[in-house]
Amino acid sequence: MNYLAHLLLSGPDPDWQLGGLLGDFVKGPMKGERPKPIEDGIRLHRRIDLLSDQHPAYLSALHRLGPQWRRLGGIALDIWFDHILANHWHHWHPQPLETFTQNCWSNFHQRNQWIPENAQTFIQRAEQFKLLPGYREVDVIQRTLQRVGQRLRRPQPLADMLPLLQRDQRPLEQEFRQLFADLSRQAERFRLKIY
Repeated sequence: MNYLAHLLLSGPDPDWQLGGLLGDFVKGPMKGERPKPIEDGIRLHRRIDLLSDQHPAYLSALHRLGPQWRRLGGIALDIWFDHILANHWHHWHPQPLETFTQNCWSNFHQRNQWIPENAQTFIQRAEQFKLLPGYREVDVIQRTLQRVGQRLRRPQPLADMLPLLQRDQRPLEQEFRQLFADLSRQAERFRLKIY
């Protein structure tokens, strides 16, 4: 899952949402360096990634991209799933996407002391360029795939997968719905268990 999915799966608590975002920026074991709800959100992020990578709907979607993308297909698929989520946002959350993301950024600014510099840079750019609502647009997804591909240790042409993702849009939407419904249930159980 990518940024938008993790924010939503983190539930309504701003600390958990921050943890859901930081899961991509904070590595290693939790040592109590941040408030417990933020660290719980990071733990949930890691749990979601583990569940997602093993889910039959995710594996089916990954298989759809073909063997040449087996190693890197998951990166593009996570970004494409945020595209699907953004375009069907009303199905998953009652608040408009723009309002939801702006509330997240506003809440995160109040928690700046717990946010590493690389995550602060991402938040600033995402807020400035309205990145997450922009995921509705295919050209934003294309630019995102290009940027992510260039940042890999060995740069890869991830944007070359875009025609495959567009070609299989309908079955990918079905697989995303199955996956996200299951992850939503699992995330809620996880949050209730921790509370």
